[in-house]
Amino acid sequence: MGDIDATALLEIHTSALAGMGTNPRSFANWANVAAEDYPDADLSEEVFRTQLVSGGEALKALWSRHLTAWDFAEAPQWAPAIPARTDERRTAAYDRLRFGSDLRKALDAVVPVAKIPGPTVITRDFTPWYTPERAAARSFYWRSYEQKLRSKGWSEAAVASLDEASRAVVERLTDPEQPAARQAKGLVVGYVQSGKTANFTGVTAKAIDAGYRLVIVLGGTLNLLRAQTQRRLDMELIGQENILRGADITDLDSLVGIDYVGDDDSDWPEFVQHGGRPSVLGAFDIERLTTRDNDYKSLAQGIRALEFEKREPTRPLHDPANLHHTAARVLVVKKNKSVLTKLVKDLKQIHGLLGELPTLIIDDESDQASVNTLDPKKWEQGSTERTSINGLISQLLKLLPRSQYVGYTATPFANVFVDPGDDEDIFPSDFVISLPRPIGYMGAQDFHDLDSAIPREERTYANSQEKAHIRDICESTGDRLQEALDAFVLSGALKLYRADHGVHDGPFRHHTMLAHQSVRKDDHADLALLINSMWHQAGYSSAAGHERLAALWASDFSLVSDARAADLPAPASYEALRPYVNAARQRIGSGGQPVIVVNGDSDRYFDQLNLDFDRTPHVWKILVGGTKLSRGFTVEGLTVTYYRRTTQQADTLMQMGRWFGFRPGYRDLVRLYIGREEPFGRNRYADLYEAYEAICRDEETFREQLAQYAVAVDGMPQVTPAQVPPLVAQHLPWIRPSARNKMFNAELVEVRSPGRPIEPASYPVSHTVLKRNTERWRPLLNALGTEPTAFTNPPDSSSTLPRTFEALTGTISHSELVSVLSQLEWERPGHFDPHLTYLSQLDGTLAKVDDWLLVSPRLAANKRVEARVLGSLPLSLVRRTRQSGKTSFGRIASVEHRAAAQRLIDEASSSAEARPHRNPSIGPTTGVMLLYPVVEGDSHADVHAVVRNGTADPSKIVMAFTLIPPASAVDSDRRLVRFRARDSRHSGAATIPVSSS
Repeated sequence: MGDIDATALLEIHTSALAGMGTNPRSFANWANVAAEDYPDADLSEEVFRTQLVSGGEALKALWSRHLTAWDFAEAPQWAPAIPARTDERRTAAYDRLRFGSDLRKALDAVVPVAKIPGPTVITRDFTPWYTPERAAARSFYWRSYEQKLRSKGWSEAAVASLDEASRAVVERLTDPEQPAARQAKGLVVGYVQSGKTANFTGVTAKAIDAGYRLVIVLGGTLNLLRAQTQRRLDMELIGQENILRGADITDLDSLVGIDYVGDDDSDWPEFVQHGGRPSVLGAFDIERLTTRDNDYKSLAQGIRALEFEKREPTRPLHDPANLHHTAARVLVVKKNKSVLTKLVKDLKQIHGLLGELPTLIIDDESDQASVNTLDPKKWEQGSTERTSINGLISQLLKLLPRSQYVGYTATPFANVFVDPGDDEDIFPSDFVISLPRPIGYMGAQDFHDLDSAIPREERTYANSQEKAHIRDICESTGDRLQEALDAFVLSGALKLYRADHGVHDGPFRHHTMLAHQSVRKDDHADLALLINSMWHQAGYSSAAGHERLAALWASDFSLVSDARAADLPAPASYEALRPYVNAARQRIGSGGQPVIVVNGDSDRYFDQLNLDFDRTPHVWKILVGGTKLSRGFTVEGLTVTYYRRTTQQADTLMQMGRWFGFRPGYRDLVRLYIGREEPFGRNRYADLYEAYEAICRDEETFREQLAQYAVAVDGMPQVTPAQVPPLVAQHLPWIRPSARNKMFNAELVEVRSPGRPIEPASYPVSHTVLKRNTERWRPLLNALGTEPTAFTNPPDSSSTLPRTFEALTGTISHSELVSVLSQLEWERPGHFDPHLTYLSQLDGTLAKVDDWLLVSPRLAANKRVEARVLGSLPLSLVRRTRQSGKTSFGRIASVEHRAAAQRLIDEASSSAEARPHRNPSIGPTTGVMLLYPVVEGDSHADVHAVVRNGTADPSKIVMAFTLIPPASAVDSDRRLVRFRARDSRHSGAATIPVSSS
């Protein structure tokens, strides 16, 4: 056979692969069929391999598409038992293609197996309808979107991953053709600024291909955010022909009122082109009922038009005879009371058609505004009161019986705390899908050395995320604001250098810095003024300024870039970078104003800012802002962040992580200047970095447990969406998973306290119950020894002398302690259950605790009243009072006693070298219990009143205690708290009746 040129070879391979479809088969056979017009073509594997190695880009792209599709295929008939995205799956494809080893190696080098996880799906049973055959038969808009993503530079693996994740959503919606109306509700959990819009655009494309004819996207709370979402859908899905609606692009008069065209949007040529009106090409058109500049105004006319589009007027719209010949309607509406009220009002005027209309409602940032935040305890008997947006979404679901609700968020905890028993609310009763971490995404994990095995002193720019990207702001470092500004200028110069030396400069279009240290607008104005003054005094064109930048380049940026971006062009010296510093300075300072304050909450405010990253050619600015920058508003090109403000709720804190996202071409330049507490400081609220690490662990624990329970057992799901909330964890005591008003329905399931005190407060009031409880303590009281033990606390700021006290002590096994605690009754039933859940697992299930040191302190002689309790040795009775208006006590253990107990635990957990004088009576698997016979009262007389003949009345004694488990009493995930949602259908019962851990 003769030589064959690259074009002919590509044509043969394209035809052969198209003939195979989704099923890899003997390639030689199909290639020979495809080569009919090339009878002398050399189709040997050697020629194929040579073309791959020599750089046949089109051939590489073709095989990348097909191999990746086979890698990602879900349980294909040709390899039903081989997991997707594995070497074994690729080998199975090669075997069916009958390729030799050399060609296999060449293809693996060109198209490596993308060993990325798929989406994690928690689902209830559903009827499969979205089969591969049905999806392939109607895929006009999905194929168009797929091509758009490739043209944007998405890899085949990224496109395939999106295909898989969007299919996981669509197949769990209701079949739009089925006669019976049914709603499905789901939640899709992504990462902050991770491309959730791409997923719901893919879901929209597939859903309208399948037959959904009304799509309502709830897109943010500001016009700017809504318009960004509208533009994204218009550009990447709806396309030029649907926007023009038949208008002649060359006739200016016909273009009046049509957005984007002409000079209105420089990216108009990048909008999807279908090659003609979709309805003419055998598909169907999309009619926009909102535009980039206009939110929803009138729906009735646009929806009623569907009735006139029925091919078979006597059949319902959802009948296949009508559905697939009818245009789809798309609205992108703001989550605003007046807008949604108008939409609901117009829908109410349409009657019969709504029951026939398959509808998809997509709720972007579904934990913002959509969740009901009214306290259920304040509702009237038998009624549910709702906040305005939540109530309007509920009305939409009622009016559209064939509607499907899909919420999207990166911070899902508020959504999973919604009452599963409220059928009119947005609880994701049908599915929860956790999206995989996208390729190229830079998230919380990329700024923390989570569980790194590398000793801190051995960490480098190459092996430590923290060392590469984090710059501490604390008392010893000063505020470092000037350094942060210098880093912004320097990183901008490096972007310009890279763009000038062959790196695609698309990602460098915008270059921004974010400064955030307060929620107060006055503070923003002050900070902006300060930064503006510093900018003009920085001397970036002076010798002193260049000297400062050169030092930062040498000590920081050049080192990090060498370690993490060796494949990108880098200046040999600061002098080579100097011209780009001047260019960066000019861009940032253009217009004489390098700083923009972003703290408004109105559409008018954002309109006058002129901060539209889509329509502005270049934004190179320093943004000073507050909470309004925390959600939805994507800060494009963000490279340097200066962040000093904290909050006590995880979802708000995570949403403020604007430094998360995609940083192609400048990942190594990202710097986060963040508030830190000194290593031995006590103000833990000041350590923002610790807070982010904790919520990063919360998030990963949630995702890991979803993945664990997503694996079906005997073909059935282990948990359903209603059982997901118990998986919500909390790793830092002062960071709640969500805002307090979003957690009315949350119930504490478990509190873990390794090395920290547990001190319950809700002891019984009833004398009968107190007596029963006291009887249950008998085994522990009998374990106390006769000889007092002396405890000493070292001097501190309150005293220059050591402080001592005596106590009776004893040792009991862990099982004995849990046996007693499990029997106790509480004034508030279940009060101690979250702690007991934790303690019960310390038998080796979670961690191993062997025994407990009992400590019953003796008061000073002048304050001491002693009495036997159920025949015990004489114990010191202590006075405590319940809190005003409550049944709970305040603190039980004294400061001195707790300090001594804590010191024992701390010393036991340290190494022998670090603590050579450790107390030998307590080891690393021993906990400490402080035990107090408490008498309610304000005076000695109250104490004496419960004692007769040296014995205390057990019905008037509260056996109170403080526990400190050993520091080792926790597993590797280090979570501290778990929550679940209360289900109103099972009042008082747990959502999951058995342990989920």
